[in-house]
Amino acid sequence: MAIKYQREIKIGIVFIIATLVLIWGLMYLKGLELLTSSRMFYAVYDNVDGLVVSNPVTLNGLQVGQVNVLQFDPHHNGKIICELYIKGDYPFPKNSIARIRSSSLLGSKEVAIILGNATSIAKSGDTLQTEIEASLSSEVNKQLLPLKRKAENLISSIDSVVIIVQQVLNRNTRESLVQAIDHVKDALSNIAHATYEFDTLVSTQRKNIAGIIGNVESISKNLKQNNEKIAHIINNLSDISDSLSKARIPSTIMQVNLAVKSLNTTLEKINKGDGSLGLLVNDQKLYIDLENAARNLNLLIEDLKANPKKYLKVSVF
Repeated sequence: MAIKYQREIKIGIVFIIATLVLIWGLMYLKGLELLTSSRMFYAVYDNVDGLVVSNPVTLNGLQVGQVNVLQFDPHHNGKIICELYIKGDYPFPKNSIARIRSSSLLGSKEVAIILGNATSIAKSGDTLQTEIEASLSSEVNKQLLPLKRKAENLISSIDSVVIIVQQVLNRNTRESLVQAIDHVKDALSNIAHATYEFDTLVSTQRKNIAGIIGNVESISKNLKQNNEKIAHIINNLSDISDSLSKARIPSTIMQVNLAVKSLNTTLEKINKGDGSLGLLVNDQKLYIDLENAARNLNLLIEDLKANPKKYLKVSVF
């Protein structure tokens, strides 16, 4: 009877040991260790972006745990609660951030603990702040979105320009444009012809142009050589100008004007017959009498010269 109980006890002990080993194995496969210290933290996300249970939790690139549970918030607000299992007791600030990011180019996710700067240390059971790092595709889309919009606007603008050009360049406008191009061609041809004529003129008159330039150089040389003389002439002109400015030319001119005015007054009086000279000039009879008297006086003088004895009597005592 005792042997029977011992056998059952052994079987029970083996079963318990096997169960413990099975539990330990399952927890080991899940990354949970019973014999090491561990802590549980929580993070609340609006979107876990493909994060699944057993994804690693890293700290400065080193895996320190894994995602243990993902479940919706029981308050039915659409948020997702993530339970983070972290092995060891490495301390990190309470305001650290649990950021979901890609761990490889294949798109697998992980939760990276970004250390904060708070002085208080996070304790097991605390809820950490959360972030979601944009994936490469989302970053590319984010960068390309403005370019896409600009391209769409550019294409729209090009369509508008094409429509305007089609409306403007109707048949009449095209014909006018062709005529304008022809006129431009003619103008360019005329310019080329004029340029050719100018070149021909320059080539034929090169000697004359050279002579003109030589004459100009000679004049310039003469001016340079006679610089002192020219300066002396300019100084003389300056002296003459100073002398003229010092002379009383205005007063002299005024006196001349007064004399001319007086002479004009005298001539007017003579013309009017005022005074003896006026009477002499304007009275014809007086003029004739004076002329006769002068003639008789001349005859008397001539007779006196011819016959002095006739007029002179000499008496002797």
